Amino acid sequence: MKKLFLTLSAAIAVTFAANAQTEKGKTILGGNVSYDYTKVKDDDGSLQGFSVLPSVGVFVSDNLAVGLGFGYTWNQEDDGTDKTKVGEFSAAPYARLYKGDGNFKFFGQLSVPMGWGTSKENDTKLGNTERYGAELSPGFAYFPTSKIGIEFSVRGLYYQNTSLKLEGGEKVSTNSFGLNANSLAPRIGIQFYF
Repeated sequence: MKKLFLTLSAAIAVTFAANAQTEKGKTILGGNVSYDYTKVKDDDGSLQGFSVLPSVGVFVSDNLAVGLGFGYTWNQEDDGTDKTKVGEFSAAPYARLYKGDGNFKFFGQLSVPMGWGTSKENDTKLGNTERYGAELSPGFAYFPTSKIGIEFSVRGLYYQNTSLKLEGGEKVSTNSFGLNANSLAPRIGIQFYF
C-alpha cells in the first residue's frame, strides 16, 4: 500500500510540474541549427546551407508565449563553374499557443521569418537580398522534466517573398507558398522552460 501511495504521489507531482511550464511569466529558450548538403551523382554541382537561429520567448498568459529568434543563414549553389553565395541575418518573431494538460501538449506557432543580406557570385557582389514570410506550424511537446520540452513539429502552412536588388538597380522578386506536413521529416527540438 505504501509503494502504491508513493507511486501515485510521484505521478501527481510530475503532472503538476509539467503544467507549470507554460504559465504566465515563464521564459522559453531554444532555437534552430541546421546544415544541408546536396550533390547529384555524376554532376559537378552542389547545394549547401547553414543556419543558426537561437530564440527566446515569454509566456504573456497561461499557454501563450511570444518571442523572437535572431540569427544567421548562409547558402551556396555551385554549378561546377560558378559559385553563388547568399549570407543573411535573420529575425523571426513568433507567437505560440499550447493546448492540453500533463506531460504532452499540442501547440500551434505563428512566425514571421525575415532576412536581409548579400548575394555574391564568385566573390563579386550581385546585390542585396530581402526575405519576408509567414508560417503556421503545428506540433506537440513532451515534458520529461519540469525544465525541458522535447518537440516534434512540421513546417505547416507558409508563404515567403524573396527579392534581390541587383547592383544596377533592377529588382528580382519570387513568391513561394505551400503546405508542408511531411510527418516523415519532422522538426525535432528541445526547449528549456524557466
